[in-house]
Amino acid sequence: MSEASCISGPADLKRRARALKGPLPAAGLVAALGVCALALGAPQARAESMSSALSRAYVGNPDLNQQRAGVRAQDENIPRATAGWRPQASAGAQIGANYLDFRQSGGRLHGVTAPSNIGISVQQNVWDANRTLNSVRQAESGVFGAREDLRNTEQNVLQNGATAYMNVLRDTAVLELRRNNITVLEEQLRQTRDRFNVGEVTRTDVAQAEASLANSRSEYFTAQALLQNSIASFRQVIGVEPTRLEPARTIEALLPKSQGAAVDLALAEHPAIQGALHNVDAAEAQVKVIEAQLYPSLAVVASSQRYTDYQGTRNATLVNHQIVGQLTVPIYTGGSVDAQARQAKEQLTQARLVADLQRDAVRAAVVSSWGQLDTSRAVIQSAKAAVRAAEIALEGVREEAKVGQRTTFDVLYQQQVLLNTRVSLVTAQRDRVVASYAVMAAIGKLSAANLSLNVAEYDPTIHFQQVKDKWIGLRTPDGQ
Repeated sequence: MSEASCISGPADLKRRARALKGPLPAAGLVAALGVCALALGAPQARAESMSSALSRAYVGNPDLNQQRAGVRAQDENIPRATAGWRPQASAGAQIGANYLDFRQSGGRLHGVTAPSNIGISVQQNVWDANRTLNSVRQAESGVFGAREDLRNTEQNVLQNGATAYMNVLRDTAVLELRRNNITVLEEQLRQTRDRFNVGEVTRTDVAQAEASLANSRSEYFTAQALLQNSIASFRQVIGVEPTRLEPARTIEALLPKSQGAAVDLALAEHPAIQGALHNVDAAEAQVKVIEAQLYPSLAVVASSQRYTDYQGTRNATLVNHQIVGQLTVPIYTGGSVDAQARQAKEQLTQARLVADLQRDAVRAAVVSSWGQLDTSRAVIQSAKAAVRAAEIALEGVREEAKVGQRTTFDVLYQQQVLLNTRVSLVTAQRDRVVASYAVMAAIGKLSAANLSLNVAEYDPTIHFQQVKDKWIGLRTPDGQ
């Protein structure tokens, strides 16, 4: 839509008011969501499209970025778990003062020495009843689950962005309709007063026109407040203030052909379900990790120690190197590990039930959003017919009023009917676009890739590959 279609001043308001007195083409009303969507910035500012707005949200939304940081933090559980297969080394040193006074058979040994020792110990796990193996599997399931949570967050952010975008368009169009209605009613009031002055109508007709104008102004201020609320939501999700928004289209072409196909796809691929299944895998591994504490473990321990002034004897030195196999067999842990195992099994049961719950929730979301999309299509067709009929009716009532067959109340009432039908059409057009995004999210396919957004897609596997085999290092891959 050209910039000229936006309201620029009182003259344009009057022009639109005059246009509203006659029939408004249905095609023009269908495009109402794009009429002067918002003009808060400079006239030269480039219009914002739905695609560019969602791209902003994908790159800069704080909720999405914090979830990405959470996935990177989850990646670090892999090297933490694999540390169980790696050697553990430690070094220690000790120094102090020792006073010795030893007497025997007339002999005496006494004095002050400074005994010290230094040593190093290395321990290598040989077998731990697969505790490390299951810990790694649990960490991997946690990483995969975090990625699914990230996908779900991406869907929510993009859906919220699309909703906020359409809300601004809808509320701006409604505000425009109510502003024009005020201008029309002001003209109606002027004409009614002129007719009252020449005795064609009564004081009651003037009062009715005044009441309609006052009510219209009240509705305008309410619409203005709703628009400000939508602008605030847009800023929260997208990250910038809306300037001039282009009309948006539905994404029904990306959806499955039937509701049944949509349900099947959602149950197979929705990130909420996939994340819940990964949580089940993690819970299963946790049971095995805990039970492994009740099994024997085997390790090899190597150490080297050097003592000076050994046992308080001046200039006495002891060097000790050893390597031993260390077998640990738990006998009784006081019931603590047993309780942990029982608790982990109950948590596994809970995780499985949560997965079933997610399936039901996803199925319900698909059916609900699909129904909303079908309803919005039907409402649009009905609203278009209602607008056409209301335009004809208003034109007829005005002509009949000129010859005294209709009252001022009839004209005002029909004007309100036409306004309401136009608002209903604008709302239905918004609902259709929002519902199409809701269906896309419900089936688990609302992503930057599927929407072909012009952004560099975030790849969580890059950080995973950077850290999964790290043996040492305190800095993150990005240098923190």
